[in-house]
Amino acid sequence: MAKVEPRTLSGFMELLPAPQVKMEKMMETLRRCYSVYGFTPLDTPVIESSEVLLAKGGGETEKQIYRFNKGDSDIALRFDLTVPLAKYVAQNYGQLVFPFRRYQIGKVYRGERAQRGRFREFYQADIDIIGDGKLDIINEAEIPAIIYRSFSELGLKRFRIKVNNRKILNGFFSLAGMTDKATEIMHTIDKMDKIGANKVRQILMDEIHMFSHKADDIMDFMAINGSVAEVLEALERYKGMDETFDMGLEELKTVTKYLADFGVPEENFAIDLSIARGLDYYTGTVYETEMLDHPEIGSVCSGGRYDNLAEYYTDKQLPGVGISIGLTRLFYVLNEQGMLSDEIVSAPADALVIPMGEELGYAIAAATAMRDAGVRTQLYCEKKKFKAKMSYADKLQIPYCVLIGEDEMAAGVVAVKNMASGEQQLLTPAEAAKLIKEDMDCRNKIAVIKEI
Repeated sequence: MAKVEPRTLSGFMELLPAPQVKMEKMMETLRRCYSVYGFTPLDTPVIESSEVLLAKGGGETEKQIYRFNKGDSDIALRFDLTVPLAKYVAQNYGQLVFPFRRYQIGKVYRGERAQRGRFREFYQADIDIIGDGKLDIINEAEIPAIIYRSFSELGLKRFRIKVNNRKILNGFFSLAGMTDKATEIMHTIDKMDKIGANKVRQILMDEIHMFSHKADDIMDFMAINGSVAEVLEALERYKGMDETFDMGLEELKTVTKYLADFGVPEENFAIDLSIARGLDYYTGTVYETEMLDHPEIGSVCSGGRYDNLAEYYTDKQLPGVGISIGLTRLFYVLNEQGMLSDEIVSAPADALVIPMGEELGYAIAAATAMRDAGVRTQLYCEKKKFKAKMSYADKLQIPYCVLIGEDEMAAGVVAVKNMASGEQQLLTPAEAAKLIKEDMDCRNKIAVIKEI
């Protein structure tokens, strides 16, 4: 029978065990950080009815979605985690308590051209806060703190959370007499980081058909920068001329006012008036997060405020604010840049118990006691030579081997070998468990991203 060549489709990531452990540690870190802020976990189906997923779709979304028929069912793979959340909240409105705070880490699917760092199947790590009718602005002020804690605990130091408010942009466009082109302008300026200011200006003139002086006005406004206080001061000169602008400015002041109280250092935060976010459902505060030493990566965490999450599924007003981390892409880039820590314990076990004789009862009991003490323990029972057993532990980089021969059984002890130092000592199973557990607890505090 002809063999089928084992292969993975382009745009799908499969990892070997060691890097998979690092990916899992990133997810574990994010879950812990999100939970600290009172978010509840959620897991929505990967497959939904196409009618549900495409309710607010169309355009590029419909082109990229994986859609197929099974019998009489028209179904599709989820494109992001936001639309399924909207469906979930509308469907379970009567059973949820608002504001509803959820986090979700799950795979999404996009049928776009696979390329370096771009995947067709990838993990997103999202948080959202959904209100019932209203949602206080203080929730938008808390989001940068969650981003800061999450990236700090991952091990990143050199990053900046950039924030803007779309009401400020809409108000400015209104002042300049460009309200009818606001959506097109926002889509264009959102490309600033990717294509640069000169190309954005050219697109404003060539494709949106703006006069050069109008394009210059927009580019000058986007170029306002400096400290948070300096940017807010510069925006004050537009105050009182447009109601929407004034509302956006007050919201931006509130978001920045509580930064220090929420624990966000000013060097990790900036107002950037070119941040617009390409998705039209954002209505207020918008966020993007960049790695300062790797600006070519683009935003590694983005999101914003939307006024009606579930308008396609219910008449109830459900405003919200949320962010999303493209986790697979972030992991790929960090790994490619050599930024993932080599000190992360990637072994499947902390200790390998190796019986040296035919009698296994004592070794099994020792392994059970260690597991009960919280030590990840593997029992090696293959009939192989001692050298092969030690080689197995070495290849898997298991930190400790626990050797049990007749002498150890007679004395009621085990021989604990530190595989890194080569040091070996005789301890009771309880002492061995305590030693290994304390050491591994220290090692597991190491961040997944290197300090650079």
